[in-house]
Amino acid sequence: MSAAQAMPAFGAVLSAVQEGCFHCGLPIPAGADWSVTIDHVARPMCCPGCESVAQAIVANGLDDYYRTRTGFADTADREALVPEQLRLYDASTDEAPDDAETIEASFTLEGIRCAACVWLIERRLAAVPGLLQADVNVATERLHVRWAVGACQASDILQALQSIGYRAYPYDAKRHEEYLRTAEKTLFRRLFIAGLAMMQVMMYAFPAYTATDGTLDADMDALMRWASLLMTIPAVLYSALPFYQGAWANLRQKALGMDVPIALGIVAAFAGSLDATWRNTGDVYYDSVTMFIFLLLCSRYVELLARRKAASALQKMQHALPASALLLKNYPADRASELVPAGLLKQGDVILVRPGDAIAADGTLIEGQTSIDLSLLTGESQPVGKTVGDAVPGGAVNAAQPMLLRVDKPVKESTMAALLSLIEQAGQGKPQLALWADKVSAWFVAGLLLLAAGVFVAWQIIDPSRAWPIAIAVLVVSCPCALSLATPTALAAATDRLLRHGVLITHGHVLETLHRVSHVVFDKTGTLTYGKPVVQKMQLLGSASREDCSRIASALESANAHPLAQAILRYGSNDTNSLQCEQVEYVAGQGVAGRIGNADYRIGNAQFVSGMAGALPESSEQSGMTSVYLGTQGNWLARFDISDEIRPDAQQVIRTFTRLGKKVILLSGDRQSAADRVGRLLGIDTVYGDKLPQQKLDVVRQLQEQKQGAIVAMVGDGINDAAVLRAADVSFAMASGAALAQTHADAVVTSEHLSTIADTALVAARTMAVVRQNLGWASLYNVIAIPAAAVGWLNPWVSAIGMSVSSAIVVLNALRLRHIKLQAASMTSLPKQVRPAPV
Repeated sequence: MSAAQAMPAFGAVLSAVQEGCFHCGLPIPAGADWSVTIDHVARPMCCPGCESVAQAIVANGLDDYYRTRTGFADTADREALVPEQLRLYDASTDEAPDDAETIEASFTLEGIRCAACVWLIERRLAAVPGLLQADVNVATERLHVRWAVGACQASDILQALQSIGYRAYPYDAKRHEEYLRTAEKTLFRRLFIAGLAMMQVMMYAFPAYTATDGTLDADMDALMRWASLLMTIPAVLYSALPFYQGAWANLRQKALGMDVPIALGIVAAFAGSLDATWRNTGDVYYDSVTMFIFLLLCSRYVELLARRKAASALQKMQHALPASALLLKNYPADRASELVPAGLLKQGDVILVRPGDAIAADGTLIEGQTSIDLSLLTGESQPVGKTVGDAVPGGAVNAAQPMLLRVDKPVKESTMAALLSLIEQAGQGKPQLALWADKVSAWFVAGLLLLAAGVFVAWQIIDPSRAWPIAIAVLVVSCPCALSLATPTALAAATDRLLRHGVLITHGHVLETLHRVSHVVFDKTGTLTYGKPVVQKMQLLGSASREDCSRIASALESANAHPLAQAILRYGSNDTNSLQCEQVEYVAGQGVAGRIGNADYRIGNAQFVSGMAGALPESSEQSGMTSVYLGTQGNWLARFDISDEIRPDAQQVIRTFTRLGKKVILLSGDRQSAADRVGRLLGIDTVYGDKLPQQKLDVVRQLQEQKQGAIVAMVGDGINDAAVLRAADVSFAMASGAALAQTHADAVVTSEHLSTIADTALVAARTMAVVRQNLGWASLYNVIAIPAAAVGWLNPWVSAIGMSVSSAIVVLNALRLRHIKLQAASMTSLPKQVRPAPV
């Protein structure tokens, strides 16, 4: 069908759907708020099924379907989406290499009400054939899955989730943000209605509580009951709906989540009150029901806000890369700029970055002088100055003047993109404490239901009039929520704090394992040191001045990319009146020769320079350093002693781990003498040098296989550290190091401060303490509150307060971790007397 033929058909369909679902044409139920944006217009949908199918069509670029269709689509099943339609999602997750054995993908989850939902989702997905891994991050409401190629499809996963009442779709930052905003508004609306109902019902219940015998007329009492019933209905049927949905999903899967006792408590109390109102005899609990619903929703609203806060740093990083950039197509001939999608930028393109704009891709500054804000990338709070020739990472923010940038890497390969790929792993997996809490919560609910039934039977024998309220109180007072929230909330808060401080946690076990490590193993180059040669000293060997020697050396090395040459250039960067070198000759492995003015010069190793300068005069070379000599015809001029520079906070980091009772080891591929020197300067007793990657791996494995079984933390940065990083029990990679090392590590240090690793160890200790406090409080509360309710000491509304307060205490206690004071900032300006000497 041509476009011209299709337009009338599309117009007819469009006019027919003005009153109904845009996808299937059926009437839209009253109060429905499902919609999908098609052709920049929000189109109404009649159910979640049609909404998901339409969204899949749009997300996969198939909008033309709606423009060319001649009729409505088949209606989507209200209980489960049609598999053929769901398979539209498969295209977006099947872009794996031909030789790939598994596929990984992230999905946004809708409908997560609390931490217990995680257990149900993971249990259901475990039954999907071919699905190898499913991890739910409750803080960000994201699902990360991995499945075998050919054995499973994205549609199978989505259908499994739909069958238990949860909706999911491939992660899209904009849609995910819209969902979170909508979910928060919906929960607040339910909370508002429940609060309004509670206040009104309390007003009607107050006369009954305060009246003495005979002071409240029977007709007035009946009127108060009926008024309370009318005000309770919106809370029970609308505000409490998430609890019923959660309980029904649990029961359909033959599981017992914490929504089950909550729903039973609400229904039982309301049913008993309704019966008493109808018969005009017995007690009513409308005030308890509305208060229970209100307090529970308050607790969940606080939990929701806590999860949002705990994930705030991750969300900021995910939105850091701009969607567009100002491209200078004809630079330098023409400076006209054009707004283009950032994803189309390629190596060599020149872009304009205005003040306040985020930088779209990694590049080199070619014009302008500015300061950039690296806070999202490294946690560094102070702007960093940049001038022509400096590298600038994508994701940073231009904080001062306009600048021109030459793109070095496409957006998908930028520094921020690499961090975002690591963020995809953040929150996946669970430590043992979280797994234990999930299992305990499930058994806890089963035991609670049995106990409530037993208490009801016992009180039927003792005092039948109290059996119903006491059984309700037992159901209401219990708090499996606190057990389920104790660990994930604390981990999310601690992870957020560390990310803002410059440490990206990519695996869930890091904090728990780091707290238990016995050995901390450091690589040397690029980890304890900067990995960049620095001239530590220039020794004059002749009559030439220090400034002249520096200028001559810089002129000889001006075009040399060797790391030692670059160190000499940096050393002489402040010298004025630079010289011009001619007849430059590079001798591989030895040095550089050239002519400056009327004289010939050489710079390089002693043997190379002695061929022009003669016999080397006696001089004391520095142990552990590389010496580069400068000479001219018949004269020695200077010696440059070059070495790697130890990070200023390295010594303090070693002291911190030693004070915490950890055994610190230096494990380096550098020569033994250089490694020993660093070990002496930093106070490390055990030093291994001259180790190849396999030998490094052997050292770590030998530690782990000891009789006591050491728990090893490894810190490295190079490609040769990838294997040992993966083998360690917990590992850290420096963000300035190789990408391969980062992908094999459990955490990435995005800041320049080594001290953030010591801070992470302190945060780990505090986090585990908070987790233990939360688990201890949750256990103690339930041990005391449930028996108190069972013997009749607590009525339902008091139980509701106790349950809500218990959950709130756990959440608020965990949020304290977001404000831990850390020390890395103060370590960057150590006094000279505690700074280690150069290597």
